[in-house]
Amino acid sequence: MSTNTNSKITNGYSDFHLQYIAGKWQAGQDNSVNTDVNPYNDDTLVAIQQATDKQLDEAYQAASAAQKEWAQQTPAERAAVMYNVVNILDERQEEIVDWLVKESGSTRIKAMVEFGSARAITLEAATFPSRVHGEIRPSNTPGKENFVYREPIGVVAVISPWNFPLHLTQRSIAPALALGNAVVLKPASDTPITGGLLLAKIFEEAGLPKGLLNVVVGAGSEIGDAIVTHDIPSLVSFTGSTSVGKRIGELANGGDYIKQVALELGGNSPFVVLKDADIEQAVKAAAFGKFLHQGQICIAINRIIVEDEIYDDFVERFVAHVKTLNVGDPSKKETAVGPIINTKQVESLKEKIAKAQEEGANMVLSGEIKGQVVPPHIFTEVTRDMDLSRNEVFGPLVGIIRAKNENEALSIANDSMYGLSSAVFTADMQKGLRFARGIRAGMTHINDISVNDESNVPFGGEKNSGIGRFNGEWVLEEFTRTHWISMQNTPRDYPF
Repeated sequence: MSTNTNSKITNGYSDFHLQYIAGKWQAGQDNSVNTDVNPYNDDTLVAIQQATDKQLDEAYQAASAAQKEWAQQTPAERAAVMYNVVNILDERQEEIVDWLVKESGSTRIKAMVEFGSARAITLEAATFPSRVHGEIRPSNTPGKENFVYREPIGVVAVISPWNFPLHLTQRSIAPALALGNAVVLKPASDTPITGGLLLAKIFEEAGLPKGLLNVVVGAGSEIGDAIVTHDIPSLVSFTGSTSVGKRIGELANGGDYIKQVALELGGNSPFVVLKDADIEQAVKAAAFGKFLHQGQICIAINRIIVEDEIYDDFVERFVAHVKTLNVGDPSKKETAVGPIINTKQVESLKEKIAKAQEEGANMVLSGEIKGQVVPPHIFTEVTRDMDLSRNEVFGPLVGIIRAKNENEALSIANDSMYGLSSAVFTADMQKGLRFARGIRAGMTHINDISVNDESNVPFGGEKNSGIGRFNGEWVLEEFTRTHWISMQNTPRDYPF
């Protein structure tokens, strides 16, 4: 993460009411408006005239045309743009963090975490142009040579979420561009600036050729399906809910052209505390892994599973620690829990609170919901069949489940349709490794939280948590295509 704390830029980016399409900042032509508001105080940040299906097509046509020349650029030329982006991120750190706080409701703690993650994946992407490579394979046919080329996939459609808008957008567009592709991006309607338009400003300033990155802000009814079904994109990268991800998968394979998909979907991360764990450390980890960004993270702790022998001790210490967290204004450095992104999500959390009580969970910590600020809610004696256990919460609510022993803890951890991230606390690292390998998930962390993302290791899930992997060597596979070319150097004998 950058250590820069003071922006070197005196003039911040502006004109976010315009969209970046075909290398030009232009107004949307639809008759609808996206009013972007601060989720803490409801201040209007910008009103964006939304784009039409025709403008989406213009973006795709521009991306397709620009991509061919971009793919021919040298690795050093493409890497240079990425390094320029890193420098701009550093120079504009405070400006970017401020946008994350006021548009996505990020606390400053979370905004700095997100900024660091976006910077790291950009720096990693700068290495991709020189890391991608092909192979020469032997042949059983005399006189033949086999060459396997790895080439850009073409135009990538990116649909990004609102919870970590800067990073979860950048982790798709930076690798895609670095590898010689072009991008058409549709950011979430709650975060069109930090999830798209701000990055367009940064890449433009970094010298990215026009047409390669397009940010189209539009209503789902106008461009939601079209961004997937359009003939031009070869890959659709989506981060969001499982239900929407399934729909995108169907659309991507239901038209005239079958498209590849990279889907990072919902989670239900278990946080397991075995009886030999350092309880105090587990309590601190559980609080941070659950309540960072109000729990609005796909890899946030969703279920806390504790062995019976230490259950009561853990609960007492956990509740006491969570009571010390500051709740409220996300712009204050001391705030740990800020606002929920929108009123629809707040209503959903109210329903989950009521449902948990109806099902018999014991609410041991709560608080008054003020506007879109929902304080931490903790429930004990939660069972695996309750709604809090079965479904992704995506908010500052958590249930603590009692497990009779280690085997039952593992059974509960795996009792989910999701398999994104997970964590286990134990004093015995070998036991922790055995336990971790028994969890059916894309990621498991021993004596740490489920909220982990590093730019050089694979990020992705199993089961209903998606398909594909981001970061490092794994995203090289996602955003390129292989092309087998054989060369018959001597005349071959054919049977007829």
